[in-house]
Amino acid sequence: MSEVAVVDACQRDGAGGSPTAVLDDAPFTDEERCRIPAEWGTSHAVFLRATGIERRQPAYTLRFFTAQDELPACGHGTVAALAVLAEREGGDHDYRVILRTAHRSFDGRASRNDDGLTASFDPGPVSLRSAGGPELRAVAGGLGLTEDAVAGDACVASNGRPRLLLPIRSRAALAELTPDSTLLRAACDRYGLLGCYAYSPPDRHGRAAARMFAPSIGVPEDIANANSTACLAAHAAEFGTHRLAVDMGDHLGSPSTITATVHRDRTGHRIRVGGQAAIVRRVMR
Repeated sequence: MSEVAVVDACQRDGAGGSPTAVLDDAPFTDEERCRIPAEWGTSHAVFLRATGIERRQPAYTLRFFTAQDELPACGHGTVAALAVLAEREGGDHDYRVILRTAHRSFDGRASRNDDGLTASFDPGPVSLRSAGGPELRAVAGGLGLTEDAVAGDACVASNGRPRLLLPIRSRAALAELTPDSTLLRAACDRYGLLGCYAYSPPDRHGRAAARMFAPSIGVPEDIANANSTACLAAHAAEFGTHRLAVDMGDHLGSPSTITATVHRDRTGHRIRVGGQAAIVRRVMR
């Protein structure tokens, strides 16, 4: 028997968020791991494995699965994992942990406040490049976009897997997007993209809205996407915006908000990304 915790990750004002299944890893096959999201009504599942103590902090390996395949990283899944680990630790102090994926090791934090539990992590370095004309036209076609809906230069960003960051002129235009999943998947597959993160330009307070479409990994639209928000934070920092709060999930009836901050040190931009989280169900399976 193992316990499955369903966590609403990256909530807005204590509601909404992206439901994510979190459980301790076991000798599951990958096929069994892929069945967990559908079984528990979530888009993703996160599997935890304790690996001891590193730098005087507990350490865990994370694996992320959708119904289709394993992912190398998942931002809102990391927020959900931090919520479960902090809850297990108990107490009111800040919780700190070392997290590992197949490709890197990074720190995670969680703390309690009047708004509940807030978790954040280091999403790693972000690379940025200009989007080429053919890939931009292909993805825009899959989104059903008209040329005047694009508000500026698109770019391809990666902190593990590349995705297109596409600025849309307004929140209203963003809400009106009606992607063709077949066309969009074909375009993303052709150009090696995880998906398309369409967003409204941040206002002077760093507030923006976004929608993430990733049919290539079995997620037609994501309720919350923290890693893509980290990519946007790196891009926005080039134009002087160092703090973001990005609203997602409204179109899916589950309002979510991801926060990201950027500061510069000797190695370049350092990003922290995260959000509020709440454990809403615990079930033995």
